[in-house]
Amino acid sequence: MRQLRALGAIARTGGVGAAAELLSVTPPAVAQQLRLLEDALGGVPLFERTPAGARPTDAGREVLATLGRVEAALADCAAAVEALRGMEGGRVAVGVVSTAKYFAPFALAAFGRAHPKVEMRLLVGNRQQTVAALEAFDLDVAVMGYPPEHFAVERQVIGDHPHVIVAPPEHPLARRRGIPLRDVAREPFLLREPGSGTRDLMRRLFAAADLPAGPRMEIGSNETIKQAVMAGMGVALISAHTIAAEVRDGRLAILDVEGLPVVRQWFAVRRVEKRALPAAQALWDHLTRAGALFLPQTAVRAPPAGRRRPC
Repeated sequence: MRQLRALGAIARTGGVGAAAELLSVTPPAVAQQLRLLEDALGGVPLFERTPAGARPTDAGREVLATLGRVEAALADCAAAVEALRGMEGGRVAVGVVSTAKYFAPFALAAFGRAHPKVEMRLLVGNRQQTVAALEAFDLDVAVMGYPPEHFAVERQVIGDHPHVIVAPPEHPLARRRGIPLRDVAREPFLLREPGSGTRDLMRRLFAAADLPAGPRMEIGSNETIKQAVMAGMGVALISAHTIAAEVRDGRLAILDVEGLPVVRQWFAVRRVEKRALPAAQALWDHLTRAGALFLPQTAVRAPPAGRRRPC
């Protein structure tokens, strides 16, 4: 850069002496930088002497054009770093497991209003996809229910995450109270794809009760599962945060199963090794302080400690 800036100073001032004054160095120092630059380029002269002063050769003009691009890039870099330092801007990549899309966009929208110059990149996927993105350092922050354990992460609880079993309102079990899980296990179950945290929770729930699950149908999204349950295709274990509207409207019924709901937690998660720049730190602080305010309101209450399912 010293050599390039010496070249630029000579072009602006028309001579070595004036360039030295502009750069606050001695004329021999400027002349040496010019010689070093010409030597690095194979001895091609970058200036020619004229009565009006030093004038760039064709090669000199090419190098000066490069200097202009370098200086512009450095100026952009300095402005970006200054924006990051003052939280005037920056970028943050956030991953959201698909079940969290019923509340996370509202939390992210509130953050966006508070930091309108921060650019957000949002990745929505199942747990397996979100964990893979975290592991690959592709995400600054993730919102999920099951933080990974095979690499180091920092986690902070956002709030409770209840899971319930739902059925059509006209289902015979919808009229019963205190239903044993073994009775529900005989029903056709609709479950998420491999890699889903909800599917893993269902497996844990039945394994803890030493119960085999009944017939199963695999469906790749919560929305389709809800529609299938309403159509009478089966029952489903699902996040209570995904069904608040359907239960309120009488399109789905939450079964009163012993030991349910299973209450897990929502977490904000980030890799320990990934440096948190100001925009990412601001989002982390927002989610961990105010994320619970955006959780859907449900009428679901956790059972007493003695009736809870170990999952």
